[in-house]
Amino acid sequence: MADLTPLFAPSGVVVVGASATPGKLGAVMADSLGAYGPNLHLVNSRGGDGLHTSIAAAVAAADSPLDLAVLCVPAAATAQALRDSAAQGIQAALVCSGGFAEAGGPGLEYDRQVRQAVAEAGIRLLGPNTSGFFVPRSSLRASFVPGVAQLSPGPVAVVAASGGINHVLAFHLERAGVGVSLGVGIGAGLDITAPEVLDYLADDEATRVVALHLETVADGPLLLDAVRRLSSRKPVVALVVGRNDVSEFAQSHTGALATSWNTTRAVLRQAGAVVVDDEIQLVDAATALSGRRARPAAAAEAGLVTGQAGPGLLIADYLHSSGVGLPRLQEAALRRISEVLPPLTFQANPVDTGRPGPGYETVLSAVADDEGIDLVGVYGITEPVISLPDAVAASGILADVPVLVGVDGPEAEVRQAQEAAARAGVPLLVGPTSLARGLAALAADAQAQHLRQEDGDHPSAGALVDTAGPWDESRAKNLLQGLGFSTPPRRSCSTRDEARAAFAEIGAPVAVKLLDAEVLHKTEIGGVHLGVSTESELEAALDALERIGAKQFLVERMADKGVDLVLGVRRDPVFGPIAVLGLGGIATEVFADSTIRSLPVSRRSARAMPDELISAKLLHGFRGGPALDADVLAEHIRVLGATLTANPDITDIEINPLRLTENGLVALDAVVITTEEN
Repeated sequence: MADLTPLFAPSGVVVVGASATPGKLGAVMADSLGAYGPNLHLVNSRGGDGLHTSIAAAVAAADSPLDLAVLCVPAAATAQALRDSAAQGIQAALVCSGGFAEAGGPGLEYDRQVRQAVAEAGIRLLGPNTSGFFVPRSSLRASFVPGVAQLSPGPVAVVAASGGINHVLAFHLERAGVGVSLGVGIGAGLDITAPEVLDYLADDEATRVVALHLETVADGPLLLDAVRRLSSRKPVVALVVGRNDVSEFAQSHTGALATSWNTTRAVLRQAGAVVVDDEIQLVDAATALSGRRARPAAAAEAGLVTGQAGPGLLIADYLHSSGVGLPRLQEAALRRISEVLPPLTFQANPVDTGRPGPGYETVLSAVADDEGIDLVGVYGITEPVISLPDAVAASGILADVPVLVGVDGPEAEVRQAQEAAARAGVPLLVGPTSLARGLAALAADAQAQHLRQEDGDHPSAGALVDTAGPWDESRAKNLLQGLGFSTPPRRSCSTRDEARAAFAEIGAPVAVKLLDAEVLHKTEIGGVHLGVSTESELEAALDALERIGAKQFLVERMADKGVDLVLGVRRDPVFGPIAVLGLGGIATEVFADSTIRSLPVSRRSARAMPDELISAKLLHGFRGGPALDADVLAEHIRVLGATLTANPDITDIEINPLRLTENGLVALDAVVITTEEN
């Protein structure tokens, strides 16, 4: 990807369409950029005091190259302004205005002209339809929002689909005492998109963590590749808009589970991002991750030191709900703590110190040194007797383990604590829930790093399949058998006599099903009869199937009882091949309990999928039930995914239910959809 330095660190800037009329975009932008330095030049074709009449005149007057053009001209004039800028050696442009494709009518032609100008002139474009960007450390404020002048430099970069959200998050980070390294609103993303900005930030020394806001994704694989590269070096926190955009379900249950919002969140998490639900969580997580990252761990464990039991309980409760453990401290740590604290407080974790006093640093050190602790949270109401950030710094634990401080108190004292935290280099959050969210983000990042690690992992081989012709259940199960799945003994029958013979051969009880490639959900039309144990029941089942038009029957041995899952692979229109695992059977759409991966998937990442289900306990011998072999399921997922990838004509493969029994996993129903059938 091209270098974005001319955009975010230009040697000079020209505002095209600058104006002396207060309130006009050209005037606001010129004023906002005024603090960047002396190499700012203003252009207006009508001329005026301090205004050049052309871009060429501005470039000729500049003492050093002008890299960035901020275009404050109508949509109809934008393409020519881009060409004129590129002709003068300007490498990047910002277009904040609208009136392009989103406006319809003439805007469609303006959009086409701009795209053509960018492609032919080679200039890079941010926008249109964005409120711009800002780099506080260099006083570069290419934004028409006046408040950006108050933003402080900091370690968090904001990359937002919306210019408005870019500013909202930046102002939240400012109030949190964190600050911003770069804030950019992608807008229409006609040229520069989020993946390029993420790649730029990977090498930006001022950025320690990236807050990513997404509305739509144009190129899923490109985005995931950028997130993988960046998250391997710096934490990425992602907020995805569109929880209720379910669009049109695919023909399979897998499509119903893999809505665009679910899929985007899941594959971002797989790529290494910490995924959050709203802007408040985004700021809390980014603040927490602006400090030290936790070491990779399948399940990071927290130590909590609190000055007050009530807030400590709120934090502990949130952490348990988020899957973050608070393990009992080991005896060595408990001995050290007991030498400092009276026996009146709980000390095993969380450690309730009561009012902090002498020896507080020893308590912090004892918790951080415990071998079972991966990260530490410290909470207290502000008091004159101690500064929590200073105490953390004095304890020396910052070099060994990630530490977050949480405080509450009067506004002035909270601000003092934020300033102390900035000096000490420890992230600080306000309130018990914010502290808990920050700790959960640290743990999620540690788990994401862990899942990315895969020593000696080799792709599973997929089968090349002759996809021509219809795919009924029997043919789909033959494919699965060839891929190593267990399926029940069965017979495809064209006549009632063949069905009777199959019943006698297989033995009761059996399932008798409609066999028709055109019918994907047989239960919905009465196409499945279970537990058929006698000849009279068989005849009744065949009668019922013939009444709904059955020409062929599938007679199959009934499977043992167990837990039903759905496992599917499909081609997502944005992210390409994905795998979906969920609670199966008729509960698939009712509970929508699922987890998703982009393909190919590593063995470690596939193995983690079942434990991400809300119903995970059902898979581990719940009340004497069967226990899942996660390695076997992981290999099934990988092989199924490899088969989809190897056969471009296959769009979906679904097993529903995939039953977990005492004898392992058994595929009880299967659907294969090809491009022929779509």
